[in-house]
Amino acid sequence: MRLATTVFLTDQTITPTHVAQELEQRGFAGLYLPEHTHIPVSRTTPYPGGGELPECYGRTLDAFAALSAAAAVTRTLELGTAITLVAQHDPIVLAKQVATVDHLSGGRFTLGVGFGWNVEEAADHGVDWPTRLGLVRDSIHVTHALWAPEPLAYSGGFASVRASQAWPKPAGGRVRTLVGGGANRATFSQVADYADGWRPIGGRGLAEALPRLRAAWQEAGRGPDGPLVVPTAVVPDPGKLARFRDLGVEEVIVGLPSAPAPEVLRTLDEYARYL
Repeated sequence: MRLATTVFLTDQTITPTHVAQELEQRGFAGLYLPEHTHIPVSRTTPYPGGGELPECYGRTLDAFAALSAAAAVTRTLELGTAITLVAQHDPIVLAKQVATVDHLSGGRFTLGVGFGWNVEEAADHGVDWPTRLGLVRDSIHVTHALWAPEPLAYSGGFASVRASQAWPKPAGGRVRTLVGGGANRATFSQVADYADGWRPIGGRGLAEALPRLRAAWQEAGRGPDGPLVVPTAVVPDPGKLARFRDLGVEEVIVGLPSAPAPEVLRTLDEYARYL
């Protein structure tokens, strides 16, 4: 089982280049970064984790810039987002950003797709909250059209693009895509439509959810291979990792503290025993 990591990198934490080099040296599989552009002070949306929203949410580095820096100082470490708030991006610009990081890293990029939880943050980006899932779906199809080997148009109810000249293309012709979200029909529909797999937070209840995910995959005609399932922000222990392995999980993303280098490196050394 491959062990990758996710961490909120900020202006107060270990740097992207430092953590990336340390991960690669220890043999971790990847580094996946979350994103928030800003956190409105006047906010009624509750923090999904309960209690006060951690300060790191408002200090998060731009994921694509940070991952570009990490790509420049590593050779084998996989890189990606966990997750990208797709509805808050212009999809044409997003296609360029993702393809550029994938190109510069030699095909090491994974796009994590998320729908968001912070209504006020999304509203500042002009997102109509009830229709955001449709916007995300169309946005991903726009990126796929722009990554196609020949000019290809896409027309959707929320996002469209003309047949266009657009480079760079992803290094392997496509980018691995994992959808984050709850174990529900809406999430599984998006996975089956355009993604390679699902990225559940923590992985609790995975055994019960997998049959429904696989049913949605098969109903969409996606074939016998997949979907991938990559539990994310996991606090590892031997029993939990063994249960994931028994369910056929091949990659787990463990959560690192949003902290300066000494604390992050201590955690990496602790988690290295699971490699």
